[in-house]
Amino acid sequence: MSALPATGREWHLVARPHGWPTPADFALRETAVPEVGEGQILVRNQAFSVDPYMRGRMNDVKSYVPPFQLDRPMDGGAVGEVIASRAEDITVGDHVLHSLGWREYAVLDARHATKIDPSLGSLTAYLGVLGMPGLTAYAGLLEVASFKEGDVVFVSGAAGAVGSEVGQIARLKGASRVIGSAGSDEKVKLLVEEYGFDAAFNYKNGDVAQQLKEAAPDGIDVYFDNVGGDHLEAALSALNIHGRIAVCGMISMYNATEPSPAPRNLALVIGKRLRMQGLLVSDHSALHPKFAEEVSAWIRSGELKYSETVVPGIENGVEAFLGMLRGENTGKMIVSLS
Repeated sequence: MSALPATGREWHLVARPHGWPTPADFALRETAVPEVGEGQILVRNQAFSVDPYMRGRMNDVKSYVPPFQLDRPMDGGAVGEVIASRAEDITVGDHVLHSLGWREYAVLDARHATKIDPSLGSLTAYLGVLGMPGLTAYAGLLEVASFKEGDVVFVSGAAGAVGSEVGQIARLKGASRVIGSAGSDEKVKLLVEEYGFDAAFNYKNGDVAQQLKEAAPDGIDVYFDNVGGDHLEAALSALNIHGRIAVCGMISMYNATEPSPAPRNLALVIGKRLRMQGLLVSDHSALHPKFAEEVSAWIRSGELKYSETVVPGIENGVEAFLGMLRGENTGKMIVSLS
């Protein structure tokens, strides 16, 4: 058995960003790997996730998850191989999903890790299509937005990890029309040709409300919001009576230094009797078995496709995160440590 590592690198937040984060707000530091205690495991991380919600955790404000602490390792979804174990149910060689990303080695209580089967697909799928973003898409569309067969669905940020899955699940569940917005012509082409969206548009090519009106001449029934801002305003205008909005994220506002104006047409909620509900995936863990069964079957049959943008090397972790905020990823943005 090879010797266990004495040290490993991990990303620390060293300053609270004001507006857009910069590389100076982070530091990659080499630290001692803790001893493995009773009931714990040591994981060599093979990949970790960078996600939009992490930007909010860089602010020192009370929210649904605690903020990152300064001069401490950040965390987030990760997959890796167990290289030491003092736990009953997890052995050396097992692969696990856990929440201590942004580092090369993680020591954690085994009860906070989930064993995953690498034979079912790539390990990184558990960070995206079969993981937290996938369940977010599934629960947000089917439970929060109360999707029903025949609905017209509009998804913003549709080429991202969550949005691309929302649109495909809507199509597979019988939507009459699925529309997506994205930030490049290449992504628009991917949505229509690869993911089966009925229509898509590049929000940088013109007025969002006008482009949505052209893509959905009969209006929309469901809006899955990843962007906020002008997209939310456009969706409010396009929604039909008793339309539903699932608010997953508002990435257009995460780095704003001034409050953005509320949608100018918010009063439409009254006359159209719209329902708008925020979405936190942690509220929907009971759906996980059904989600995993249904989505994994769609992946195996080829009915549901997914993309990953993989950035190699822990040293590029922050650049991958910043690239994700800039919209440079297609599908899930992942940092590979293999």
